[in-house]
Amino acid sequence: MTLLDVSIVNVAVPSIDRALGATPSDLQWVLSGYALTFGLVLVPAGRFGDARGRRTAFVVGIALFTLTSALAGLSRSPGWLVAARLLQGVAAGIVNPQVTGLIQQLFRGPERGRPFGLLGATIGVSTAVGPLLGGLLIQAGGEQDGWRWVFFVNVPVGIVAIVLGWRLLPTQPAEAAETAGAAQGRRLDPVGVLLLGVGVVLVLLPLVQREQWHSPWAWLLVPAGLAVLAAFGLWERRYARRGPPLFDLRLFGFRSYALGSLIALLYFGGFTAIFFVLTLYLQNGLGYRPLVAGLAITPFALGSAAASAIGGRIVDRYGRPLVATGLLVVLLGLGAVVFVLRDDPRTSVPLLTAVPLLVAGLGSGLVITPNQTLTLAQVPVPQAGSAAGMLQTGQRIGSAAGIAAVGSVLFSALSDSDGNWAAAVRHALLLAMGIISLGLVAALFDHRHARAGRKAGRPARR
Repeated sequence: MTLLDVSIVNVAVPSIDRALGATPSDLQWVLSGYALTFGLVLVPAGRFGDARGRRTAFVVGIALFTLTSALAGLSRSPGWLVAARLLQGVAAGIVNPQVTGLIQQLFRGPERGRPFGLLGATIGVSTAVGPLLGGLLIQAGGEQDGWRWVFFVNVPVGIVAIVLGWRLLPTQPAEAAETAGAAQGRRLDPVGVLLLGVGVVLVLLPLVQREQWHSPWAWLLVPAGLAVLAAFGLWERRYARRGPPLFDLRLFGFRSYALGSLIALLYFGGFTAIFFVLTLYLQNGLGYRPLVAGLAITPFALGSAAASAIGGRIVDRYGRPLVATGLLVVLLGLGAVVFVLRDDPRTSVPLLTAVPLLVAGLGSGLVITPNQTLTLAQVPVPQAGSAAGMLQTGQRIGSAAGIAAVGSVLFSALSDSDGNWAAAVRHALLLAMGIISLGLVAALFDHRHARAGRKAGRPARR
């Protein structure tokens, strides 16, 4: 539910506009406000789950997400809907680190591959299938009120998840509290929460508001945010001397965590932008209905789901080379999409791109799950939630930055080519491929460094 709501609302924007009379600024906040608050709370929520219990945090987050989904569906004004979406993003940020933390808590070593594989399949499907499901719900509910079902669909699923989560998930294990210290482990570092929150907001705000903020001065918020994040790092080092910090910077001493986080940031920077570009091309450029546009992206979702389940099972055998292979396959699939769009096709674009997107999806399934498994492999269980939260925060920042950069290229190319959508999409996809290629370089560097370390007999920590 939480990841689906990143993309499912995109296809509902025209209906929301007609039903509520929303301004462009309102619609932008409906889309970007969710991503902003989602990324804002990931690390504090992960730390809260580490200290107070992941089951409690998970169930509270799901309950809040279910309630805010209902409030969003009942909206009577743009302001109501924006407020509901902001709270919905907070709830999503509470839930997600608990899932990864629970996998770290309940499984050890190679056992983690299968559950991470299922999680990766969920991520791949939910990210890609959003436009399809949104189109189906809008078509079933009607143009006027169908958009409400995009939110109402979460309510029954959320109720079931609350009941099953409370009954089936374990409470915080005793050893986690003992490792952190019974008293210190419950302190949540409020100064660290404030610094990280301000830093993330300053970095994300100009990215998610790029369509509404046209002044170049807005981009000064990014270096300001980076400066605040640097202050957060200094504070965390100081705080760690007297108690568990919000995020333990020593985790970046693990090469697997540092490079894995970088790969995730870069991959999501290119991966998420693909759906943004193709959805705009199919609907605005070629006039396809939301349902058809969603169906066109489904091959990617199917390939990602299948390969994620497989990747989770074999990642311990192949390690980081599996991630590098997946990145290469993604690039080959996207290259094929660029190739089939070379002659500015006007018909059967969903059919022309089906096989290339399936190939790219297969590659994506070999990236997300194996990379997450390898990135968190050496993280101590008591820090699993905050480590997962920081990893996902990087993914959210990467997504926002990637969409901003790729979107700028798309619209600039549209303007320069007098509305030639195929040419603009090709330029945008080439930039997305360039971002993903940087992730491939990082994966190859990690593999080369690990192989050199094994030959020299160095420990695997760095």
